[in-house]
Amino acid sequence: MSLTRKRLLTGLVAFSALVTLVGCNSETEVKSTTETTTPTTKANHVTQGISLSMFKEGAFVEEPTIVDCTTAEGTETTCYKFVTSGAPAGREPGPFCPRTTSDGPEDGGKWFSKEGSGELVDITGEFILKLDEYYEDDKWAVYDAKTNKVRYTATKAACLGAARPDVEEQYKQNCIECQLAYLDDDFSVTYLIPTTPIPATKTTGRVHTVGIALDGAELSGPAPIDAILGSYTIAAFDDCGGHINVHQGYHYHSTNGCTDKSEASDDGHAPLIGYAMDGYPIYAMKNAQGEEEMLDECRGTTDAIRGYHYHAASPSENMFIGCMHGETVQAAGGPPDGGPQDGKRPPRPEE
Repeated sequence: MSLTRKRLLTGLVAFSALVTLVGCNSETEVKSTTETTTPTTKANHVTQGISLSMFKEGAFVEEPTIVDCTTAEGTETTCYKFVTSGAPAGREPGPFCPRTTSDGPEDGGKWFSKEGSGELVDITGEFILKLDEYYEDDKWAVYDAKTNKVRYTATKAACLGAARPDVEEQYKQNCIECQLAYLDDDFSVTYLIPTTPIPATKTTGRVHTVGIALDGAELSGPAPIDAILGSYTIAAFDDCGGHINVHQGYHYHSTNGCTDKSEASDDGHAPLIGYAMDGYPIYAMKNAQGEEEMLDECRGTTDAIRGYHYHAASPSENMFIGCMHGETVQAAGGPPDGGPQDGKRPPRPEE
């Protein structure tokens, strides 16, 4: 039995503790993941809830349920409770780091462009070889000059020592990759998202966990680029824009098309990639014509079909959205973004 399949069957316990909510006191099973919420119109404003049918098969390790919950702003409402395995449904992550300085694009993953916008760059052997030129810093040396082998985190111990803000000294000058095999056998992540979005009186700018992708993987907040590059490491993504750590499992820092809902909309709108922690949908950056929309500070806009919704930033911007337009659920001891923090997890890793 594959590791991923095993987690899909057994990953029913939260990685530290299940999210505990103020005001969470009842639970209702959603009988079918093909069930959808119905858009409602209030004062000419469309409010679109989460459509469970949009998620990929295998995105959750148990049927989504509806529970009572209270937002960080004190609003009593109901939330979807989603439990995931920490792996993207339908595919195996990777590759991440190339093994030699002669490896091509197919042997490695992706990384942020130093321009801070646009597409991700390929982590090829040549990219590793020329990191000193790319970042204009001759201290870079993520390979052995005698063997031309790339230094990468090949064990769980190396993953734990490198995938953190304060990289252990022996793991500096490494390409960082972690594997799903490093997760606990009972690893799971629980998310609570309002069933109907509630516009906030004040947007939330501090976003640790942005939302959940249609394949069940986390859409994560910005990676700590300064800490990563300051330790002369590359926290490699796969071609889909995500990577793994032992606290979040596989998670995205960038959208590269892998989470897009393939069915085209009648009006040529950008494809759906997931839902934010406030319940509003997140769509890709550009529509079918390759055009971008005019967006607010949170990277959101409103139309008559979808109501308020977000559009993700470009792959190398190290963000999905700029802030939360709606209210989110506060996990006990966690940040006010509805993410799976429970107040007991260690400092956020170098993601």
